[in-house]
Amino acid sequence: ALRDNPDLPLFDRTVRGQYPPASTLKPFIGLAALNAGTTNWKETINDHGWFQLENDERLYRDWKRQGHGIVNMERAIVESCDTYFYEMAVRTGVDSISPFLSQFGFGRDMTLDVINALPGLLPDREWKSQRHGSFWYAGDTVNMGIGQGYTLVTPLQLATATAVLANHGVWKVPHLIYAHNDQVDEIAHGDIPDIELRDPADWDRMSHAMQEVVSGLHGTARRLLPNLKYPIAGKTGTAQVVGIKQDEEYDSEALRERLRDHALFVAFAPVEKPEIAIAVVIENGESAGRTAGPVAQSIINEYLGGAEG
Repeated sequence: ALRDNPDLPLFDRTVRGQYPPASTLKPFIGLAALNAGTTNWKETINDHGWFQLENDERLYRDWKRQGHGIVNMERAIVESCDTYFYEMAVRTGVDSISPFLSQFGFGRDMTLDVINALPGLLPDREWKSQRHGSFWYAGDTVNMGIGQGYTLVTPLQLATATAVLANHGVWKVPHLIYAHNDQVDEIAHGDIPDIELRDPADWDRMSHAMQEVVSGLHGTARRLLPNLKYPIAGKTGTAQVVGIKQDEEYDSEALRERLRDHALFVAFAPVEKPEIAIAVVIENGESAGRTAGPVAQSIINEYLGGAEG
């Protein structure tokens, strides 16, 4: 029964499930844009609810139909503004974004003793040319800016990248067996160096923006506030399972459960001195603030000793 179950209960999703990262990728896209010098924390754009490339009729919609208005980097993270990251991704370009994201372990298996972990997919021009025999288009970069399109990640990759962000670029390689004779082994991280930003202050500013996702008045994970025992920095994400036509709206009730959006949430805590980083993917969970976020919060509270009895 387990083997034949269409929900695949025996499938190891943690290391072999590959999902679009959706908006959980936005903090990394934001750091890529900042590091490339294509924007700064003060610059604002006016989000009317859509983004449009030059000489292209297509409108790339924001999840908030009427738009977010005047938005800077922090507000775009807190409210998960799609339009802002469409623009910043196009400005920065795939040739800068992909190498930057690879430093966080996206697109590669960075595990030591985790068997059969998959590398996800971090696309670039060369990959698309080889895989699809096609050029990389600006629209591909637009989709990449919000973690949709070709990009795929495993939950372990998301958690690892979140830990690197929490550690201000210092790598901790994921592995299962870490202690020997009560001594924690120091694990080398091979050919992937620690990340140094042009402006190291961007680490703290991004961590603060992610904290406002949970604690801010308009944060997409503000539902976690009533049970907040430790300061948490996080980011919600909603990954499409099926495509929605340009002029259609997402209708959850009309979709079979297995075709509904995935809910994702990444987090680390405590914010000032992180001890745990986590990624949660709820397949077909739809609202990350209602589903994936509370799961992550419960695990964080348990790990840090604050779970209710």
